[in-house]
Amino acid sequence: MAGPDLVDRIWERDPTVWTGADEAKWLGWLDEPRRMRERAEEIAAFAAAVAADGLDTVVLLGMGGSSLAPEVLRRTFGKDALHVLDTTHPRAIRELEGLIDLQRTLFVSASKSGSTLETRSHTDFFWKKTGNGAQWIAITDPGSQLEALASERGFRHVFHGEPTIGGRYSALSAFGMVPAALVGIDIDALLASGEQMAEACRRGDDNPGLELGTGFGSGWSEGRDKICIADTDGGFGLWAEQLVAESTGKQGKGLVPAPGESADGPDRQAAIPDIPSPAALGGEFFRWEFAVAVAATWLEINPFDQPDVQAAKDKTNEVLATGKEPALENEGSIDELVAQAREGDYACIQAFIAPSRENDERLARLASKLRDRSGCVVTHGYGPRYLHSTGQLHKGGPNTGLFLQVVDDPGEELAIPDKPFGFRRLIRSQAEGDFESLKERGRRVARIHLEEI
Repeated sequence: MAGPDLVDRIWERDPTVWTGADEAKWLGWLDEPRRMRERAEEIAAFAAAVAADGLDTVVLLGMGGSSLAPEVLRRTFGKDALHVLDTTHPRAIRELEGLIDLQRTLFVSASKSGSTLETRSHTDFFWKKTGNGAQWIAITDPGSQLEALASERGFRHVFHGEPTIGGRYSALSAFGMVPAALVGIDIDALLASGEQMAEACRRGDDNPGLELGTGFGSGWSEGRDKICIADTDGGFGLWAEQLVAESTGKQGKGLVPAPGESADGPDRQAAIPDIPSPAALGGEFFRWEFAVAVAATWLEINPFDQPDVQAAKDKTNEVLATGKEPALENEGSIDELVAQAREGDYACIQAFIAPSRENDERLARLASKLRDRSGCVVTHGYGPRYLHSTGQLHKGGPNTGLFLQVVDDPGEELAIPDKPFGFRRLIRSQAEGDFESLKERGRRVARIHLEEI
């Protein structure tokens, strides 16, 4: 639990404020606003050179920590030239390909580990369409497989991530700032805001991150574990979801992020993002990062690991190894799922369907139905995106979730170069893998098809 010297101990990299494990090696985000600001001019110059070469569209290929901050930046600043691809749905990939002029597009392959299956599959797919290294950059940690691939293919540039920063803490690192600069966002202003907030989060009193995190932690200790994040025009909750869920959802504990949900209820607390101007997003990223690190001291967990994320990946690989496409038949029903609701539960829609405005509306209607019938807060996410975001909480957090998987017919197969499976079989295997992983952990699950909504 937070003590009077907590702030000093965090800045001193004292891992015993959490579990005394390896937390100290994951605190590079504390210095990243200053460190990245020193590189801002160089990154802006690189972006100007890209634009001068006539590459006026940017496609970011990434998942989780590599995609969510760029997506929120894209929405907040209204940058339609940036497209973020973090789905394996064949229809969405075909739609993106039809939207862009391949010869005027810069592709950004972003993966901290350099081995993310979805990102590598997207990269190989679009590389086969272009084959021109001048249209490609990578953002990855030093020495990764992706760095080696970029060198082999003659990518225009490789931007290194900071190895002491985990993915969900990387918004103000190269993973967030390079895509932003490429579409003309003033990253110096974003980083100045982040640097200012970092200084404010060093204070013992009137410390914005400490206050937010203490609220999260003390609320959790009182049974208010649902963080109802107020909506913003830029969809801040989409990024905050991963930060909160993946950092705290483990060892049977966890804060449940619920963007857009009412905070009116005994198991809930309100969280209002403070973004008075687009550039202030930089400071808000840092405030929430610090707050979640503080909250984790109340839960007595390591906020920087993700011990249960691998489970769905392993199950997916098992399904893929069969060489067959899973049937994804209905299992259970909404009625049966809702009948199992208990006080303090939450409902979660896991939609392995193509992201679109029409499907956003369908999911909103489904969420409203679940909310009315269960009395629970309702969260929802597209698969496989949520596997890299809230998936850790679903499997490692408290057994308070009612999980409703929604699937569709992804259409014709779309080949992935040099893989024995295509995107259709991949997304269906990911759906089956996560469903089985949840069942193995005794979670309450059901599966329906999109046309039933």
